[in-house]
Amino acid sequence: MNLDSRTMMVMMSALILLFSGLLTLAGLHAGNTRGVQHWALGGLCIGLGLGFSYPQQELPGSSWVLVLGATLAATGIGLQFNGIQAFKTGLCNKYIPWLLAGLVFIQSIWFVILHPDIHSRVVANSLVFALCNAACARALFIRIEQPLRTAYWFTGGSFAVVAMMLLLRAAIVFLSPANTYGLYSQAPINPATFFIGSMAQMCLAFGFVLMLNYRLSADLQKLALSDALTGALNRRSLEQEAARLSARCTRTGDALAIMMIDVDHFKSINDRYGHPVGDEVLRRLAAVAQKTIRSDDYFARYGGEEFCILLPSTIEKDAWILADRLRQNYAALIMELGGEVLRSTISIGVSDSIHAGLEFSSLVAAADQAMYHAKQEGRNRVVMHSFCLSRVNI
Repeated sequence: MNLDSRTMMVMMSALILLFSGLLTLAGLHAGNTRGVQHWALGGLCIGLGLGFSYPQQELPGSSWVLVLGATLAATGIGLQFNGIQAFKTGLCNKYIPWLLAGLVFIQSIWFVILHPDIHSRVVANSLVFALCNAACARALFIRIEQPLRTAYWFTGGSFAVVAMMLLLRAAIVFLSPANTYGLYSQAPINPATFFIGSMAQMCLAFGFVLMLNYRLSADLQKLALSDALTGALNRRSLEQEAARLSARCTRTGDALAIMMIDVDHFKSINDRYGHPVGDEVLRRLAAVAQKTIRSDDYFARYGGEEFCILLPSTIEKDAWILADRLRQNYAALIMELGGEVLRSTISIGVSDSIHAGLEFSSLVAAADQAMYHAKQEGRNRVVMHSFCLSRVNI
């Protein structure tokens, strides 16, 4: 079956514009997820660029329309690359679309207006667009956790297919005899290019939506497992991690330690400065704790002004050293809140599985008892559960 190149180009343009609208709608529900609007605007530019490439060169003014179409398409692929950067890191180089547009505009002016040469123009533009698509593919072929990796690699594979198709097109046109190639001729490379390009654009749109869907799902899961105020784990997720660690320690024989942390005189802080200041105190404590603990420790807000830290493969004495470092770091923190200087302290109780067993409730009860003794001893201190046991035995 013969495929008309002009019909394929119109179909491809319409598909890209449709997918651009789809990504725009998806972006409205994406919250703070960056990159989606770049993809939508990029698709719009590519779709319009292909649409402007429809007129025959013999029509009045069509040469400038071809220049505009190529420039818009270059801007679109630059915006898609920006969208990938923004989606991954939140940052992007805003000059990339302008540089690509300028490059394609200059070479299109040269090969369309000043020195018309369709062979050179097709080869030059194909090489530029191939490199841009290859750069997008390279940016997506990275190691990342599942299931986001599947979406990244699927989308990157679609970009790679487009890049290889454009390189093949450039090679075929470059090797073709002079004056034998036309943009809308029935040479096999033309309908094949537009057909594969249309399918690839469908895959790209699907891949972008898949990436967005997985990112939103991950964000929702993170919200379900974390405390909204401090960003620490919530009690439910802490209990899940504790059950997993307890099972592992049962198999391996490792120790498991726990800290219970309470802000000293927190009710007085709320009464004197107000609850917004109290909330900020908890956020500052969480920030200090996150910087102090080790990467494999689990920090959670247990309730109110109480926090809990699970320490895998740790005995009580080592947990005490880390807890006292945390206590000192927080006590040294000077907070300027509401125009006043505020200093706060914490009391910490420490226990481990050697003295309290691997049951999470037993560990918490033991650390809670030690924290209660820290309060009785004058606050701003760390007490080990074994110390409480020795006092009882005495």
